[in-house]
Amino acid sequence: MHLFYTPDIASDIFTLPEDESKHCTRVLRLQHGDTVYLVDGVGGMYTAIIQDAHPKRCQLQVIDKQVEFGKLPYYVHIAVAPTKNMDRMEWFVEKAVEIGVSEISFLLCEHSERRELKTDRLEKIAISAMKQSQKGYLPLLNALQSYQRFVQTCDAKNTFIAHLEDDATKSVKDYYRHGLPHCIMIGPEGDFSKNEIAAAYNAGIRPVTLGQSRLRTETAALVACHTLHVLHDIYEPL
Repeated sequence: MHLFYTPDIASDIFTLPEDESKHCTRVLRLQHGDTVYLVDGVGGMYTAIIQDAHPKRCQLQVIDKQVEFGKLPYYVHIAVAPTKNMDRMEWFVEKAVEIGVSEISFLLCEHSERRELKTDRLEKIAISAMKQSQKGYLPLLNALQSYQRFVQTCDAKNTFIAHLEDDATKSVKDYYRHGLPHCIMIGPEGDFSKNEIAAAYNAGIRPVTLGQSRLRTETAALVACHTLHVLHDIYEPL
């Protein structure tokens, strides 16, 4: 399946942008009459036929549309403190999108080593992962925000903080409720500070453990994402 990301599609006749046109005609060597598929990132999956295989403005005729293609029956939100090494955060975003994530928030914490974050490249990686894994939804990537702001604005009753303190004894499965959105917060490599943990508790956010192993930030974030998927599969009504 040859899949292209087309967030601005609005009619049955669509022209791929120059970079996608070149990839379609020069790299994939697709020609007039070949079938391609388009996703708009919000659940639209379009089947289209190449009408003009021009390397700069490849024109397509849309012949079919599916709505809510690949929509998750649950909402997975991971809030994570970006790592100093951006390669690790890029790896997490790529793999989380492949598994299936609805939203990713980036937290600026007391122990954060990375104090600035540009999401442009992360968005490109997310788009590539969405296409590679043949998904219809592009997750929401939120700009870096202060820990305090996130705690004050999140849905506390469905948000959980994973940290290394002794009182994080319950796992995500102990709180999981089928059909509800879930958000798991993952701290920086130095973990959340005691003040941050206290602030989360005061807001009504509950602690969870991701197991006995001490995980890197990006590994913990991916484990949290996958855990929510597994729990959905386990508790989905027959």
